[in-house]
Order: sequence, then structure tokens, then C-alpha cells
Amino acid sequence: MTQLLDVRKMNILRAIIDDYILTAAPVGSRTLSKRDDIELSPATIRNEMSDLTELGFLEQPHTSAGRVPSEKAYRLYVSNIMDRARITDEEAEYIRRHLEQRVSEVGDVIKETARMLSGITKYTSVVQSPHMRNARLKHISLIPVTDGSALAVVVTNSGSTSSTMLSVPMGIGPQDLEKISKLMNERIAGYKLTDVHKTLLPLLREEIGEQADSVAEMLENIDSDLSKQSVEVVGASKMLDYPEYSDVSKARSFLTEVERGEMLKEVLADDQGVEMTVRIGAENDNPELKDCSVVTVSYKVGGEQVGSMGVIGPTRMDYGRVVAVLRCMSESLGKVLSQMLGASDDGEDNKNDPVK
Repeated sequence: MTQLLDVRKMNILRAIIDDYILTAAPVGSRTLSKRDDIELSPATIRNEMSDLTELGFLEQPHTSAGRVPSEKAYRLYVSNIMDRARITDEEAEYIRRHLEQRVSEVGDVIKETARMLSGITKYTSVVQSPHMRNARLKHISLIPVTDGSALAVVVTNSGSTSSTMLSVPMGIGPQDLEKISKLMNERIAGYKLTDVHKTLLPLLREEIGEQADSVAEMLENIDSDLSKQSVEVVGASKMLDYPEYSDVSKARSFLTEVERGEMLKEVLADDQGVEMTVRIGAENDNPELKDCSVVTVSYKVGGEQVGSMGVIGPTRMDYGRVVAVLRCMSESLGKVLSQMLGASDDGEDNKNDPVK
């Protein structure tokens, strides 16, 4: 795509996009001729803008002599033109300090991350909670409910609590559940579920015999529950601050989808395993995001990707700024959660292996 444009056209296109991001107003040749980094006459600029329009990089609103960038232009801008912006040291320190103040509960850290992300970028933010498969178990309670079922209450070292209903095999009564709970807390507490499956369960089998299979099934159900991820959304109404969403029906449709939540879960789920994505306008699968840009980034705990976060805004988003903020937030969130969950940045656990 860049082979279609010479240096002059690229500079003009960059200037138009930068100006349009700031003003949301169509950009004319006279405005560009006043820029120090262009130094071309209005007539020359008009000719170049005409070429850029024919190539599909610019569009002309019916009511204006100026031009606005197309989605094709934004894609070129993000991939090849925009400056790699950096946030200031003060902003980076602000992010780090405020996240570290929320170390009592994983949920609090996620909420604060979403709040800061929306506040700094001025767009809608969405942050996915981490899957907790790597959380260390602090306490497990198996509470009989009816014959054949029990409530498992799991407390992790981060303070997170999870509860799930389990099916209990025939022959295991309340006293057996109490014994299993006690044994699990003596042997399993302090380790990750992955450690339990690989190393501790065979040892438990020697102590509780056939009931070890029931314990394994319970642990798998608990593991599945801890893997569930919620999504925190902040600043959905900020979209109303942008002229692109001055249309009431369009704004209502967007806010309804955000409130429903499924759209945002799908956005983050689609980006699992990808470090960063930038989807512009029609590149988004969901119809309600066809006029938006969505930038997402993953974050890691102990070297493993455990969740994602993102920003939703108009297609004239300040992409360089958003990318820089997301990278900083991702790194800071990963470090804070690694400390909370007892995982080091290189992927090694801070706790020794349970069995040597």
C-alpha cells in the first residue's frame, strides 16, 4: 500500500489525519499550507489531495470543500505513518502507584485499571479479569447441600473467592467431604491447581484411595470455575462526547450493546493469544462497532497471558497515544498481579516445586 504514495503524499496524509483527530472537522488545503512541516502552496496541496481521494485515502463530505481520512487511510496511518508516542514518566508513575494501592483484591485492581484507562484516553475502556488457573489456593471448603451435591468454596492467595456446585459420587457422605476438605487444605493449600493435578494428586491417592478420583473431578470443576473471566467496562457514555455519535439512535444502539456486555466479551475473546490488535471500522465483526476503532492488548502474569484490555473510540482515535497507554497499563497490571498471585515475570513461580 505504501508503494502507491510518495513522500509528499505521505506527509500530507499524515497532516490531514493528525488535524482531523484533533478537530473532527474536514481539512482543507489552505489549513495545510500554513503548517511548517508542509511548505507547499494551496494549489499544490489540492492536487495531492485530489490524488489521495482517487486512491481511496481521503473522502469529501458533501457539505465541505475539505477532506476527511478514510478507513483505508487510518490503516496505513497505524501500520506505517503514526509516530510511536510515549507517555510521560509522570503518567507511568501515576499508573503504577494507583494500581499498587489496589493490592488487596484482584477485582479492585481490574476496576481501577479500567477507570484509569478510560480517564487517561478519554475513550470507553474494557478490561478482562485474569483467568485464575495460576492463583495459589489458600483454603477450600466442601459443604454438603443435598445427597449427591456439594458447594465448593475456594479462597485464593489474592483474596478472591470462588464458589461452584459440585456433583458428589455415590458413597461419599458429609463426613467424607469434611475429611477430604481437611486433607486438601493440608496438602494442597499454597499450590496452584496445575501443580495439584501434576504432582500432589498421586500422593493423595495413597491416602484416600478410590476417593482420589472424586477429588480429581472436584478439582477439575473448580479449575473450570476459576478460569471464567468477567469484563469491567468504564466510560461507555464518553462516546457521546464525540460528534460521530451525535445521532441519538446510533448512540443508543451502541450503549445498549455495551450494557448487554456480550459484544465486549467477544471482542476480547477474539484477541486471545495476540499481543496487540487494532481494528478500524469495518474490520470489526460486530455491526455496532463498524464506526469505531478497537485497540486491545494482552497482559501477562508470570510470563503467561491471562487476560486482555482494550479501548473503544471513534475511528479518528488518537492511535499513537492509545497504543502507548495500553502498553504501559498492560505492563503495570501484569507486574501488580504477578506480585499478588505469587508469580515471577519470567514465568517461574516464587514457591518451590511441591515435590522434588
